[in-house]
Amino acid sequence: MLEAVWIALAFTLGLMVRAVGLPPLVGYLAAGFAISGLSHYVELPSHGDEVISHLAHLGVLLLLFTVGLKLRVRNLVQPEVIGGGLLHFALSVTLLTPGVFLLLDISWYEALLLGVALSFSSTVLAAKVLDSKRELRAFHGRVAIGILVIQDLLALLVISLASGTTPSAWALLVLALPLMRPLLFRLLDVCGHDELMVLLGLLLALVVGGLGFEALGLSSELGALAFGVLLAKHKRATELSNSLWSIKEVFLVGFFLQIGMSGLPGMDALVLATAATIVLPLKGLLFFLLLVIFKLRARSAFLTSLALTNYSEFGLIVAAIVLPQWLVPLALTVAVSFVISAPLNRIAHPFYERLSARLLRFERNIHHPDQQPISLGNAEVLIFGMGRTGTAAYEQLKDKVPGLIALDSDPGKVDRHRKEGRAVLFADAEDQVFWQGLRMDNIRAVILSMSDIEAKMIAVTQLRQRGFEGFIASHTLFQDEADKINAAGANETYLTMSEAGVGLAEHVQQEVYSRPVTDS
Repeated sequence: MLEAVWIALAFTLGLMVRAVGLPPLVGYLAAGFAISGLSHYVELPSHGDEVISHLAHLGVLLLLFTVGLKLRVRNLVQPEVIGGGLLHFALSVTLLTPGVFLLLDISWYEALLLGVALSFSSTVLAAKVLDSKRELRAFHGRVAIGILVIQDLLALLVISLASGTTPSAWALLVLALPLMRPLLFRLLDVCGHDELMVLLGLLLALVVGGLGFEALGLSSELGALAFGVLLAKHKRATELSNSLWSIKEVFLVGFFLQIGMSGLPGMDALVLATAATIVLPLKGLLFFLLLVIFKLRARSAFLTSLALTNYSEFGLIVAAIVLPQWLVPLALTVAVSFVISAPLNRIAHPFYERLSARLLRFERNIHHPDQQPISLGNAEVLIFGMGRTGTAAYEQLKDKVPGLIALDSDPGKVDRHRKEGRAVLFADAEDQVFWQGLRMDNIRAVILSMSDIEAKMIAVTQLRQRGFEGFIASHTLFQDEADKINAAGANETYLTMSEAGVGLAEHVQQEVYSRPVTDS
């Protein structure tokens, strides 16, 4: 049974690369190449490629749908997003095309299309890496996803022009999609919290968005992203995204397997992959310089650039349609870029700290759109992270402490809390520059309610290194994480679910056993 081979190889190699500190997706890519090599010695069922291709496509649609759920349209209409995305595309194609032409001795038309294919960055990899670190809504995460959306739109335009296909006249109907938002909101309200909500997500991502847009002559990927964006402002958008998480992850294994199964590389593939790997750092450097020009601080520009320093699955789509003879070389190139990019992004923050002294020289001495506070005023209690836990803590303390302030790395969330009357500022606890300039002389207690343990560890370490002797409280779901946070210097780390149980028991005790007993 072919599926058993896929599962066994993907799990085994995924576990092996994870054991050496690499993300499992590197193992999935290796499993794909192993299956491709196995097919030369063992006759595999002919339907195998179709099945894995279908699963991969579903995974990409679900990923883009969940990215859309966390995306705000206004984040796309920013100078650094539009300007950075378009300028990087134009400069990349201009520089890559002559190099590919001279290296591979092909026609200028082929060289141009290969230059275009190599100019894009991977939406799948960047979104997956940022999502795993809970950074999709951080400033650099939003800029990266915004640029990727611009690139994806450019890729769809290139595919349309190169293949000679044009959208249907009915494609203009997509302009009326915002009119569907009230209906979609109502559906999400009434479908509950169980399997109906999951089915609604699948329906919108795969059927209405995917098949619907294909019927109009548009990209199914664009359709899935568009319907995610339509629901992004709903209060249950995060819950819907979380409910689809496991399904999306399983299907994305098929995507990474598909890249490896494109075929075993020949000499042309090795030449292209080697040259593209050498050029890869220059791709990231170009992103960094452009983003600094568009007023981003060095740290935000670096983290955004690192997320975009890879080659794109859309390059494979371009090749499959107009350059089928280059599909395997591009597949190897994309795979190698993933192997390099994924581990680097896992250590992005420590990596920046090592390079910060050099990178800060490029930073412009102006007001930056991601500027962070340097003073917390007279506040005595500081809350990091304003999700559900942080908001609950804020509401509990707002009338009981003389000074209360909160910080969050999601500007959209900061704006929402400010409109609701809370004292919340934009800041990223993982930013070394933020800590270097922060003044917090009056702070007596800090609550860490961010979702990412890395952010909590950095915050605790920085607070203690700066001489903060006040009380630091955190929360987490797992005991091993609690031990690490406490070892870093926190006074207390509460297990979220355990505390919820304790709270429920206290309510029961107060309501049932604290009341005076009356004779019946």
